[in-house]
Amino acid sequence: MNAMPSLDRSAIEAIVRRVVMSSLGPATDAPASLASAAAHSAAPNLVVSISARHVHLTDEHVEILFGKGSVLNPDKELYQKGFFAAKETVMVVGPRKRMLPNVRVLGPTRSASQVELAMTDAISLGIDAPVRHSGKIDGTPGCVLVGPAGVVELKQGVIRAARHVHMSLEDAKYYGVNNGDYMKLRIRSQDCTTTFEDVLVRADASSLLEVHLDTDEGNSCMLDAATEISLLKVSDGCGCHGKKKIVRPVAASR
Repeated sequence: MNAMPSLDRSAIEAIVRRVVMSSLGPATDAPASLASAAAHSAAPNLVVSISARHVHLTDEHVEILFGKGSVLNPDKELYQKGFFAAKETVMVVGPRKRMLPNVRVLGPTRSASQVELAMTDAISLGIDAPVRHSGKIDGTPGCVLVGPAGVVELKQGVIRAARHVHMSLEDAKYYGVNNGDYMKLRIRSQDCTTTFEDVLVRADASSLLEVHLDTDEGNSCMLDAATEISLLKVSDGCGCHGKKKIVRPVAASR
């Protein structure tokens, strides 16, 4: 009878490891490095908000419109942290004495008052409001604001807000874009697929991923019935990023 060949210690340990691993089945916990990579590759939580007509005010104009010592009172927190829809509303009056009653004021206050309208709002008021990015109001038309305690005549500040996307620096890295770049937003809604171009990237350390469209834009693409929403780099036509559909039809924050 032939003797069985002897195994050294390292060979025995290798066999034991294989047996133990096969009995445990697939690992349930990924190594930290793999988990981190998976988390980084996951699509961000994409939100699209309809920015209804609204007004931003200075502290001085708040006091004129609502009374000396008045401040804005938060009614509803907006998606972007630190911003809110106030309880206060104003009447916006155009040059043809046409008006929009109960236009919501958003807070906090700003260094310059600004009125953001959709195109149909501007036409209704008789104001030729240009498309501008928020805060870029030089040379824009004005209007009259009427509050319960007073009236403010704005010499400038009425705009149609340019479409844009807020995002964190981490989101910007995921999409491969930088602050100030432009992207595309593709919205598929039943039989209506629409792509919005010139979506300005506004990236900083604290913003949440959120696209702002105005009311006309939201209605034109049937946003409420959207089945798929994709945020794309200008050079990217594959629609592979940010497909989770979350629509927030509320006044946007900034």
